[in-house]
Amino acid sequence: MKKNRFKNVPSFSFVLALVFISAIACSSDSVDDDITDDIASDDSDTDDEEIATELHAAYAAFDTDAVTVYLDGSEVVIETTGLPNHETVYWGEGNSLYKEESDVALTPSIMSSNNNATTIRVDATPNLTGSTIETELNTIGIAVSGSSIFNDQEGGGTLDQAAASLDWTGAHIGPGVYHYHLEPVAFSDDDDKLVGILLDGVFLYGRKCNETGDYPTDLDASGGHTSTTQYTDGEEEYHYHIINEIYSTTGSYLAFAGPYQGY
Repeated sequence: MKKNRFKNVPSFSFVLALVFISAIACSSDSVDDDITDDIASDDSDTDDEEIATELHAAYAAFDTDAVTVYLDGSEVVIETTGLPNHETVYWGEGNSLYKEESDVALTPSIMSSNNNATTIRVDATPNLTGSTIETELNTIGIAVSGSSIFNDQEGGGTLDQAAASLDWTGAHIGPGVYHYHLEPVAFSDDDDKLVGILLDGVFLYGRKCNETGDYPTDLDASGGHTSTTQYTDGEEEYHYHIINEIYSTTGSYLAFAGPYQGY
């Protein structure tokens, strides 16, 4: 009987198995290293994410007698009395800011300090990569005057049904708070001035673009585009404009209908 020449040597298949196991171990170590590197990279990306450490320069345009603005983490808190800093019939007779407007079909309310206070929170850095979101009833933003901005609806219907109650600057009271539906000519009248901040953290400006001095021609469906403004120090930034089209039967321009782009 022939002697086995490889009696004290591992079989060839056994050697291959050892090599295979060793290769897997090395590959596993490599994968673990890659995963560790990826996690470290993700952490680095998170650490590098831009977080606002100071308020946007545009907030300086808000009336400090009516509005308080401050950072709270990644959000901006806007607290306001809701009381406008300009004349309107809705101040009521006897007030120093009362303006007689005989052609306005007054709503039952007049201005008071206890029914207009509003607080909103917005992202300090708007998320412009998500889906657009429709506006809803009630406050959709805060104007530089201290009062609320509403959309193009009134009581679940079109604004036309309440147009007669709008004062000279496109605002009225109801429900509860004084608010603008139209271009607020008391502080932005066919110009590039800041109108306010909306709930998605995007600023709203008048009908003209500060960069060109004219009506912008590249607005999206929300009335937004990207350009420099008087508050961005030469940097381009996405923002809204009041769209330069007469709204329905109001004879004026709608402040903002949406949808929001910054959620």
